[in-house]
Amino acid sequence: MVSKKIFAIIPIALILSAGVQAQLYKNPKAPVHARVADLLKRMTLEEKVGQMSMSSLSEASKSKIAYGVLESPFTNVYDIAQQSIAAKKYSREHTRLGIPPIQIGECLHGQLSAGATTFPQAIAQGSTWNPVLIEQMGATIAYEASTSGVDEALSPLFDLIRDARYGRVEECFAEDPYLVGQLGSAFVRGMQGDPAKTKTSFAFDKVMCTGKHFAAYSKPIAGINLAPSELGERELRSMFLPPFKAAVQEANMAAIMPSYNEIDGIPAHSNEFLLKQILRKEWDFKGYVFSDYGGLSQLYNFHKVAKTASDAALLGIKAGVDLEASRPDVYSHLVELVKAGKVKEAQIDTAVARILTMKFKAGLFEKPLPDTARIKSRLHTGEHIKLSQQIAEESIILLKNEKSLLPLNISKLKSIAVIGPNANKVQYGDYSFTRDNLSGVTVLEGIKQFAGNNLKVNYAKGCELSGLDKSGFDEAVKTANESDAVVVVLGTTSVVWSGVGWNGQAPGNEPKDPFTCGEGYDVTDINPQGVQRELLQAVYKTGKPVILVLVHGRPWSISWEKESIPAILEAWYPGEKGGTAIANILFGKVNPSGRLNMSVPQSTGHIPIFYNYVNSSKGINRQHGTVEKPGQDYVYSSTDPLFAFGYGLSYTTFQYDNLKVSKPVFSKNEQVTVSVDVKNTGAVVGKEVVQLYLGNKINSVSTPEMSLTRFSKIALAPGEVKTVSFTISYKDLAIWNRQMNLVTEPGTFDVMIAKAADNVVLKKQLEYR
Repeated sequence: MVSKKIFAIIPIALILSAGVQAQLYKNPKAPVHARVADLLKRMTLEEKVGQMSMSSLSEASKSKIAYGVLESPFTNVYDIAQQSIAAKKYSREHTRLGIPPIQIGECLHGQLSAGATTFPQAIAQGSTWNPVLIEQMGATIAYEASTSGVDEALSPLFDLIRDARYGRVEECFAEDPYLVGQLGSAFVRGMQGDPAKTKTSFAFDKVMCTGKHFAAYSKPIAGINLAPSELGERELRSMFLPPFKAAVQEANMAAIMPSYNEIDGIPAHSNEFLLKQILRKEWDFKGYVFSDYGGLSQLYNFHKVAKTASDAALLGIKAGVDLEASRPDVYSHLVELVKAGKVKEAQIDTAVARILTMKFKAGLFEKPLPDTARIKSRLHTGEHIKLSQQIAEESIILLKNEKSLLPLNISKLKSIAVIGPNANKVQYGDYSFTRDNLSGVTVLEGIKQFAGNNLKVNYAKGCELSGLDKSGFDEAVKTANESDAVVVVLGTTSVVWSGVGWNGQAPGNEPKDPFTCGEGYDVTDINPQGVQRELLQAVYKTGKPVILVLVHGRPWSISWEKESIPAILEAWYPGEKGGTAIANILFGKVNPSGRLNMSVPQSTGHIPIFYNYVNSSKGINRQHGTVEKPGQDYVYSSTDPLFAFGYGLSYTTFQYDNLKVSKPVFSKNEQVTVSVDVKNTGAVVGKEVVQLYLGNKINSVSTPEMSLTRFSKIALAPGEVKTVSFTISYKDLAIWNRQMNLVTEPGTFDVMIAKAADNVVLKKQLEYR
């Protein structure tokens, strides 16, 4: 009897074991690769293709096949959370295998939803030169976005700024690959978490990142969005790819988004060289490739490299695009292509495995559904708003301060005029949910709050952001004449997706100004738009001290302003506390510490202009002319920027001394420590960005005259001295040689410590053997 009982138990155990094995993909303790393999073998071809497709949270329940990705709507955080709960519950409980979706959200400078904190636009983040702040911001955005269910952000951008006409300049960190790599990787670390941990898993309050746009998207012909990028492989590898590589290999970025553009006739969404050779083989990228919205469809309806959507699917899957956004169009043909023998199911399996790997690493099968009760305590908190203001304060750049006009001494003023079309408007930049003044602090409001009862604040709009109407000039001039000092706030306004309003319900007071910057809003002229310069000139003629504040998404050609206006602040789009930050700087509560993250062109004709040029870029004659005395290269102008990369003034002064290198000659297995003493020689506390460049090296191919290699933002009290140290190695001198190999060639080079790319203060020569 005993033996019979034993044999009776064995089949039951085997059945239970088989049952557990059957549910291995649902076991959170099982290895990710085992869960992926177990789930993949259970999926039908149609279910696999479903994972390579995207829809919206609201449309999830319309399909019996689970989607790979669902997008968040442009609304308020409560609605997003409720839609997330419904969609994820449906996918888990009402699809055959219960595969949850990756919920994506736009998070360029805050979650794109009413109720979330709005941070300064990316171009402003870049001018902080402060990766620590950007990492804190990334962590905050992830904390807020994950509350309403967001699992993956379609950010950040690793594009280099190359053309001020291009509307998406505002979405970029900088023109320099090292600076972009440092800031972008910091953003990713903040959003995703410690790279050492994200190799295996992502915490529930973190958000996966999508690096975009891969690659060289921001160098379009004539500055037109989506236009082809003209560059060779060496420039691609030397300039445009390093920021992505840093984020992939050092920050463990989860996803990559190919760009809309084409290079040498090959659109990125069909570019095997980019997506397979570089991304997979050379960099060993373990994440998945997420198409840009409609990017695969553009292969047949825009780039015309495929006749049909089915042909485009062949190109996309062959190139290595894993998921189609934003709706099924091209990859919906994959099932028939597999059945016709034109695509192997193994290709589908490879793409799906990458997507499922990210889902398991993010714990989506176990992750709790959003809890709307937590939204109030986790979003738009005082701490988060304070961080937004701090980033704004560190991003604002003092471009000019003649006779120390700034900071304004409130005790010596009785009245101040605030004039201009952006004086009483919040401007956040594109990928924002609103332009409603109720959502933030305008410059006018910031100045009023700072002044209190100590100063009379007069206001006149003067003119619109666009158009030729000058009817408000007289009032503006009158307002200026009645005031002791004048702050003129000019700029642009950027595309706001759907304009849902500060409460997510599209209120009637959402501005109706035409968009003049942002995605798809490129220009042929980078002078101030409309009659804004004429307004400024009219106010300038009053003889009152004038401070120009620029609130915009792209740099303007402000040669007249630089020559005439005594004080100029570049504020970009400074986030919801921008007005407070600008007021604090105007009146000296905060010392400006922003530095230019791009070279400002003298004119549209100077584009493209960037600091890390090769010697031949400036011509051979270099007898720069003027209108009064024509010359060569150029006939009527110099080739210099109006304001150089890395430039920015302070209310204090800094002195650099005692540049040291640990060894004058080094080899491959050695490092060199470079140190310099920096002293605050002024009377107030200030922050300085210490910039280290390498350059002036003879190589087998032409290379930039100088390249930013390290930087450090430090705070110094009056009279305080700090020694700043950097470590460099042979890798910092590496070039792509004539055989397109990454090598470091022997030779001498300069180590340069600079206040800006055109202001080297200390220099030493080193040799690499």
